[in-house]
This record gives sequence, C-alpha cells and structure tokens, in this order.
Amino acid sequence: MKKNLDETGQVFSDVGVQKQNVEKKNKAIKKDNKSLEKELKKLRLELELRKNLSSELEKQREIAIEANKVAKEKARELDKLLKKEKLQAQLRKNLADEMEKQRELAIDAQRIALEKKAEIESLSNQLSKYLSPQIYRSIFSGEKQADIVSQRKKLTVFFSDIVGFTDISDALEPEEISSMLNYYLTEMSQIALSYGGTIDKYIGDAIVVFFGDPETQGVQQDAINCVNMAISMQRKMMDLRDDWSKEFGLREPLAIRIGIATGYCTVGNFGSDDRLDYTVIGSQVNLAARLEALSKPGSILISFDTHSQVSNEIKCTELGKVSVKGIREEVRTFEVELEPSANQTLETLETRNLKLTADLERLGPPEIDQLEGFVRELREKLKSSS
Repeated sequence: MKKNLDETGQVFSDVGVQKQNVEKKNKAIKKDNKSLEKELKKLRLELELRKNLSSELEKQREIAIEANKVAKEKARELDKLLKKEKLQAQLRKNLADEMEKQRELAIDAQRIALEKKAEIESLSNQLSKYLSPQIYRSIFSGEKQADIVSQRKKLTVFFSDIVGFTDISDALEPEEISSMLNYYLTEMSQIALSYGGTIDKYIGDAIVVFFGDPETQGVQQDAINCVNMAISMQRKMMDLRDDWSKEFGLREPLAIRIGIATGYCTVGNFGSDDRLDYTVIGSQVNLAARLEALSKPGSILISFDTHSQVSNEIKCTELGKVSVKGIREEVRTFEVELEPSANQTLETLETRNLKLTADLERLGPPEIDQLEGFVRELREKLKSSS
C-alpha cells in the first residue's frame, strides 16, 4: 500500500510537474499569442497603411494623369497661342511692309500728281492765251462746256482796225512789224480786259471784242463800258503813234477806226467736234464791222441802239443815216466826241519814275479796279525784290 501511495504521490508529483510545465507552456503560448497579436496588429496597421498609401498613390496617379492632361491641353493652347502670336507678328510685319509700300506709293503718286498739276497748269496757262479770260474761266469753272451750243443775247460788239497798216507793213522789216503789232495788240487787249470785254479774235491788226457774255453788267452798262473802252483805246493810240513815228520813222502817224453796235446776236461755240471757236455772229456783228469801215481815222462810230444806251453818260454827235451792206434799211450813226468837254477835269501824277493821268469825267470802276490791282502787284514785286 505504501508502495501504491508512493506511486500515487509520484504520479501527483509528475502531474504537478506536468501542470507546471503546461502552465509554463500556456504562459509561453499566451506570451506568443500576445506577440502574435502585436505582430498581427502591426501587420494590420501596415496593411491599412499600405492600403491607404495605395489609395493615395492611385489618387496621386489620377491627379498626375489629370495634371498631365491639363498640361498637355495647356501646352496645346500655348502652342496655338505661340502660333497665333507668330502669325500676328508676321501679319503686323506684313502690314507694316504694306503700309510702307503704300506710303511710298502715296509719295510717288503725290509727286506725280504735283508734276501733272504743274504740267496741266503750264498747259492751261498756255491755252489761256488762246482764249479770252472770261471764256477760259467759264470753261475751267464748269459754267460752260466744250459743246457745239449757242444762244441769243443782247450784246455790244466792237470792231477796230489800224488805218493803212498794210502799206506800213510793206515799208518795214517783218521783225519790226511783228514787234509793233504784238505791242499794239497787248496794249489794246489790256484795255479791253480792264473794261470787262470778251476778246473774240484778232484778224491781223483788227480786233473784235464783245460785251455781255459770258459776263455781263446789264445791257446798258455793257454798252457804256464798251464805248469808254474805245475812247481809252483811241487815247492810247495817240501815245503809241508818237512813239512809233520816232522809233520806226513813219511818214504818216498811225490811227485806228472803231465801229460799235448793240443788239441781239448769237453767241457760243461754233465749229466741229474736233475744233471749236467761241465767237459771236449776227447782223449786229456785221453792222459793227461796217461802221468801223465807215468811220474816220481816229474816230468812233456807233449805232443808234448803242447811242440809246450810252447817251446819258457819253456825248455823241449824230452823223445821219448811211446805207450798210447786208442791212436793208439805212442806219443812223453817231460819232463819239473824244475831245474833253468844258467841265472835264484831268488829274496828273508825275514823278521821276511815274506818270499817271486820270480823266475824272470818264474814269470808271473797271479802270479803278485795274489801277488798284496794278498797285497791289507792284507792291508785291517790290517786296519780293527787296
């Protein structure tokens, strides 16, 4: 029994030992379990971190992809902008080049225009010498057209002729005749223009002038201006013939005859499409020419209609009726008195370099305007020469 007790004690002892060993093992297992739990937690944490990191990386990848897309889009926009800027820069350059070309072309065009203008003005000035100033102004202002057209107007027509000029021409050299005639026509033309006359033509030494077209001051004033012009021409001829007698040794002093008629005439362009002549035609033109032929050297013969217009201002003497070729009825004629009347006054201004005589009774506005223009022109010339 004791043996059994010993054996039983031994068993219990072994069991205790085993129990201790089991407890030790359990403790070790618990310890290992705790370590495992820690490791598991650590692994879980790492797994969570990796999961979060992966998610963050995916987000970053997506953001990077989107950013890349945006960057590419911005790059494309920038490229387009750069291309646009380059295109605009090229366009600006092309525009600047074109503007420079246009500026150069404009300068050339302006230079050519100025040259053409100078040529036209030169040509115009040359052509103006072949036309009466009134006709020239009316054509270039557009008032009249270079068409074959005419109209009826009441005009005063003037004819003048140098007596015996043909015989004088045979006695002088051609150069002397040309010089004398050109000087005479120049002086008479200046007088005609100063009174507002339209110079129709020169026929050798003969001059044809009419008043009332294209500019008019009324029929009466036109007639008065015409007769006063004729008087001024006769007085100018008195000065010229004395000078010419000395210069050319003329045996007989030169004189002019003048005829004037007033009435309805046809005035305008006559001729063809290739060559036009602005002139006046009609019975009054014929009458003025006939009166000039009938007048005495140094005198002025006017028609009845002209006398009716000027009788209140200009003294005339009736010579009676005459037969005129081309007119059926006899024509009453009047001779203009050239000698100063009793109440006429002459004013003279004379210096070493100037001599001016004014007939106050006959001095009219046209002559005063001409004198004022002459004084202005003279002042300008003196200023420019000083």
